Amino acid sequence: MSSEQAARMRVAATPDQVRAVLLDPLSLPEWNSAFLRIDGRPEAVTGEPYRLTVRPGLSGTFDYVRIEPGRIDTRWSVPGFTELGSWHIQPHGAATEVEHAFGHEGPLAAVLAPAYRSVARIRLTRLAARLGHTEPSSSHSAGPQ
Repeated sequence: MSSEQAARMRVAATPDQVRAVLLDPLSLPEWNSAFLRIDGRPEAVTGEPYRLTVRPGLSGTFDYVRIEPGRIDTRWSVPGFTELGSWHIQPHGAATEVEHAFGHEGPLAAVLAPAYRSVARIRLTRLAARLGHTEPSSSHSAGPQ
């Protein structure tokens, strides 16, 4: 895999609230700007592909690979590009520690690698905004995970 990275953030929300946002497939384009549209069932189902359109209009699929209380794994693909991602969700007092990691495969992934350098952190920030806000102590890590 190329372009692997991860980031961690403490979010001022419960694990159930975080999971609810991550497991609402049809609303993912509202806070993940790479996604233009996702079509399919409104509930998250593992192993069932959702139709996906990403910027700049490429079509492909999105699916949930694993859904567990503390972890959600996803995959999305368009021609020449596949992302395998994970979201680790752990309670932390009245907040939730969320780690997002992903890696890319495919020839298009190699070309786009520089554009994805800060994406894990950006996604966490948008997730936190969707939930309300973050706590002051958040951390970031990048590089192969």
